[in-house]
Amino acid sequence: MARLVVVQQQTLPSFSILTSSLSDFNGTRLHSQIQYKRKVWQPKGGLQVTASSEKKILIMGGTRFIGVFLSRLLVKEGHQVTLFTRGKAPITQQLPGESDQDYADFSSKILHLKGDRKDFDFVKSSLSAEGFDVVYDINGREADEVEPILDALPKLEQYIYCSSAGVYLKSDLLPHCEIDAVDPKSRHKGKLITEALLESKDVNWTSIRPVYIYGPLNYNPVEEWFFHRLKAGRPIPIPNSGVQITQLGHVKDLATAFIKVLGNEKASKQVFNISGEKYVTFDGLARACAKAGGFPEPELVHFNPKEFDFGKKKAFPFRDQHFFASVEKAKHVLGWKPEFDLVEGLTDSYNLDFGRGTFRKEADFSTDDMILGKSLVFQS
Repeated sequence: MARLVVVQQQTLPSFSILTSSLSDFNGTRLHSQIQYKRKVWQPKGGLQVTASSEKKILIMGGTRFIGVFLSRLLVKEGHQVTLFTRGKAPITQQLPGESDQDYADFSSKILHLKGDRKDFDFVKSSLSAEGFDVVYDINGREADEVEPILDALPKLEQYIYCSSAGVYLKSDLLPHCEIDAVDPKSRHKGKLITEALLESKDVNWTSIRPVYIYGPLNYNPVEEWFFHRLKAGRPIPIPNSGVQITQLGHVKDLATAFIKVLGNEKASKQVFNISGEKYVTFDGLARACAKAGGFPEPELVHFNPKEFDFGKKKAFPFRDQHFFASVEKAKHVLGWKPEFDLVEGLTDSYNLDFGRGTFRKEADFSTDDMILGKSLVFQS
């Protein structure tokens, strides 16, 4: 694989081409033999993209989750793509469903710029030396991490930012829309300040606000949390009534949305919510995960979180409230539409990841045992 490697130093960076060992995902669904009968899903997620003229594109991040899928789409469209990372993880990795030829083609074209984005002097010097037409900022959390990029690229055509639907102020009126009030005390306030910075600058920007993202390679314990319990044949603890409504969006659909805003005049200085079209209750999500993995109907145990002291551990991976957003603006303005429904998307994730024995975090049932132990006392 070709990599553009820069070693941090005080002088202007030098570049070299290296060979590579690993690759990324192209989204082909696999068929695996699992415990119970279920529908066989046909391959889906081989995304077709039409983009503007070839661009020199920088992705901040790109080796963990979202960028794995986004970078592939960009390379297939003929863009020159460079990933800016600290170099602690392989730049590419070949994953289930990707042919050797597709991997070889991708990995031979992807470039790498090694550095720490918090080293602002290095960011300015290295990006100024290279020059980029478009920046996809996938891992930016604070505005002070963005300003040096803008300073280094005065001729930048577009800055595309991955924000979060978590910036919205909690409300009784749902779904959240892009014009809704935001929460300055949100744990994502850094993303809010970044959006404000972009708006204040003379730059063409677009901000994407996903809700909960899921899919193969997910490093957040979303579907994986349910799959661990289903595989172990354990009851699934769910807070309160279980009818709290939430929303998940597949990472491949998110990647497509990121492509849709590239060079799109309608996306200029705009914010878009991106997620699945349907909403789902906590109970419904547990059952959807069971269906996706071919497991039997799960036993659901509801609990009152106020009756427990879990310390710093989370007993459930979702915020205990209704939380979902409208994607109508993206559908109408961008012509974007999610390809996956929830069960299809969870099946894709299971077949290409957890169902093959790969996951990000080991199972931890300690909070479950606290909940189930108290439940058994009540039952007796």
